[in-house]
Amino acid sequence: MSAIETRNLTKHFRDVAAIDDVSLDFAAGRVHGLLGRNGAGKTTLMKLLTGQIFATSGEMRMLGQSPVENAEVLSKTCFIQESQKYPDGFRPSDILRIAEGLYPAWDQGLARELVADFRLPEKRAIKKLSRGQLSAVGIIIGLASRAPLTFFDEPYLGLDAVARRLFFDRLLADFSEHPRTVILSTHHIDEVSNLLEHVVLLDEGRVAISAEAEELQSAAIEFSGRLDEVTAFIAGADVLRVQEIGALATATVHAEPGSADRARAAGLQVAPVSLQNYIVHRTTAAAAAR
Repeated sequence: MSAIETRNLTKHFRDVAAIDDVSLDFAAGRVHGLLGRNGAGKTTLMKLLTGQIFATSGEMRMLGQSPVENAEVLSKTCFIQESQKYPDGFRPSDILRIAEGLYPAWDQGLARELVADFRLPEKRAIKKLSRGQLSAVGIIIGLASRAPLTFFDEPYLGLDAVARRLFFDRLLADFSEHPRTVILSTHHIDEVSNLLEHVVLLDEGRVAISAEAEELQSAAIEFSGRLDEVTAFIAGADVLRVQEIGALATATVHAEPGSADRARAAGLQVAPVSLQNYIVHRTTAAAAAR
């Protein structure tokens, strides 16, 4: 069952197509990764789906309904942005109290645990919080809301690696006990690769990939060895990247059945390609082809 559907969705800002003919399905009860370079259209897509901006054309459905000016759908939606703004005179305790009244499934016990986990100074004025502490406020709201549709748009700016790990661990633990549909936009792909179940890659407003994360984890393979041997072996392959260092080379190609065994038999070294590197190579290859 799809929690979110788009059909030929397009959003123009003057002469720029920020979202260009996007048709996607996000299954209910899963964690979806929304990936892409800065300016790829990720934030625009999330703003469209959460009813914050209007589409130029196309259709979208959230829980079977249009999200545009739809209080029923929006009450089940939580959108945490990287540039989340709060009134300067407010304190985190004020914001969390308001959030408790906005989300029907709000878990106050979880909110209290997260405040302690992130060491958030609840009584300090918002304008005096660090960038990381502001991110913690958004993360706490996103997790404690337990909204059926939860969007995180790069929610951890300013957080160190330990705090980011804490966010991912708490998201996974709470999702396991209280499944919902999560859309997570991130540049820290390797840190969330074990969390994502489905991946969408946007490139210049269009869908470059929509696939299962497990499938993408084994989509490419890396061969390395002498330049002439690597060049000969990858002839005719779907090559994503070749790096030459003197008489040596490393090539990343789309994996084919038996290719790893053949490469080892040919004396080449074989290594898997992480999801992050695969996404980087796909995006770079697409840009070079234009």
